Amino acid sequence: MKLKSYLSIVLTVATFSVATAGNPQRAGSAGASELLINPFARSAGWASVNVAGATGMDATFLNIAGIAATNLNTEVTFSNTQWLVGAGINMNGATLVQRVSDVGFLSLGLSAFDYGEWEVTTEDQPEGTGATISPQSLVINMGYAQQFTENIYGGVNVKMYSSSISNLNTNGVCFDAGVQYRTGEDDKYKFGITLKNVGPSVTYQGDGFGVTLPVPTYGVAYSQTFESRSAKFELPTQLSIGGSYDWLLPKGKVTGALNFASNAFEKDTYHAGVQYSLKELFQIRLGYKVFDNRADDLGTSAISGICGGFSFNVPTSDEGSFAIDYSYRGTTSAFSGIHSIGVRISL
Repeated sequence: MKLKSYLSIVLTVATFSVATAGNPQRAGSAGASELLINPFARSAGWASVNVAGATGMDATFLNIAGIAATNLNTEVTFSNTQWLVGAGINMNGATLVQRVSDVGFLSLGLSAFDYGEWEVTTEDQPEGTGATISPQSLVINMGYAQQFTENIYGGVNVKMYSSSISNLNTNGVCFDAGVQYRTGEDDKYKFGITLKNVGPSVTYQGDGFGVTLPVPTYGVAYSQTFESRSAKFELPTQLSIGGSYDWLLPKGKVTGALNFASNAFEKDTYHAGVQYSLKELFQIRLGYKVFDNRADDLGTSAISGICGGFSFNVPTSDEGSFAIDYSYRGTTSAFSGIHSIGVRISL
């Protein structure tokens, strides 16, 4: 019960903090935006809306409490995302969710971002020096969740963020906390709340901050290298509250979900989605995400809002299965969408 009390305190304080701190004028002032990118095709296909009902690997991103809301013992996933097609950005990930007790689960995940090669330019050579750099970012997360009562699940997730180029790098740590509540026949009613990416400010370090300047002297001119300072940047804290409902059918079910995300350093977002499941063998889903542009009446994101996806599940044993997930997320005309594909192995 200690973890349950801790989660309640953290979420209560953080809800007040995020609700009073966020405003559209701060949009774009945070760093580590990779922490807000959903790497999983199954949940991305309906706009990352399922904060209340996410389970397994999707819960490691949406709401860590959901990793405990499953009857499986082990789930392993591999995923690839072509982010903003045309920009040359790829994201690859792997996640493990493992039961460790009758009510407790551990998760371990990794997402690696590859931004391709960039040409090096300088003030003296704005057209390029002929050299290239390959920026990379990495997110590692480790979480734990458990079932506290018949209806309540809670968990915490620790994330380690790293980003680097040839002569600069940064590292940071943050955490997530979440709760899910499930009730009704076959748990058809679900509610969830999660706070994500809470951590201290971070800064870049490295030789890239070296600046060579002339030193004023009497008669002898020479230059000296000085180290400039990097400004600190905040992590993109987010509070999400959502709910979902299952309409049970003779051969499956239809799930509708809604979610509101309050962003400390981005415009707030509203999410809606629907999913049809055919006997857990096939799912098709559709979602929509809209940014709250009321403050300036301007669209400031490349994400257009519409998305969709599907999953095929092939049983391999009484409890195990092999599944393939795919999703498409719409973007503005500057890009050709976002494609994600994933493979799930459940035991």
